[in-house]
Amino acid sequence: MPATRVIRLRREAWGFAIGSLCFLVGAIPWYAEAVGVAVTDLTFFVGALFFTAAAFIQLALSGRHRPARGTARPDVFDWWAAVVQLVGTLFFNISTTDALLTAVDSTTRVNSGWRPDAAGSVCFLVASTLAVVATTERDRLWDPNARSWRCTWLNLLGSVFFGASAVGAYVLPSTADLVSLFWANLGTFLGAVCFLVAALLSRPAPPRRAAPSAQDAGFPDGSRRPA
Repeated sequence: MPATRVIRLRREAWGFAIGSLCFLVGAIPWYAEAVGVAVTDLTFFVGALFFTAAAFIQLALSGRHRPARGTARPDVFDWWAAVVQLVGTLFFNISTTDALLTAVDSTTRVNSGWRPDAAGSVCFLVASTLAVVATTERDRLWDPNARSWRCTWLNLLGSVFFGASAVGAYVLPSTADLVSLFWANLGTFLGAVCFLVAALLSRPAPPRRAAPSAQDAGFPDGSRRPA
């Protein structure tokens, strides 16, 4: 694999890992109680930015344009997964930005705070499903030797948890209460854990430097001793 691609894949993995870590921390109630609503929303805001940056890299690696006719099905599914994933991160950007602006405004700060985004969660679920299909067609459905197998299924599980958090965060019109604050937080936390582990597993090994030639080593005859 070319060194430049390895570097970009590592940047993508670290982007998703840092974004996941931010959402993981932000979903912990004790963290929110300790730092306040504004800092908690800032944590989600930063996490969403890392998600989007990583999603841009993912799409660039999959191809900036729609696959041409005749492209292998797994590659097509990978491309669409990257596109939908990017759209999902943009939804999270919008919701976290809105929550942050609300939190820093003293007139609206009371009872404010970011809640799991339904549109973004649906996009994550669709993207993860497409990625699983791509893995299934490229390799075997249950291939313990394939790193992508673990990553795609972990991402799908994480997306399910994010979906559960979005359901829990739905505001009931009759009472203005959440369906389940417990699942709004726990779903985000567990989903972020899955995304974090998947991102760390997806990191390719650092590109190896080429071994120095004999001339670079300073010995024209190729030996490791002075001539």
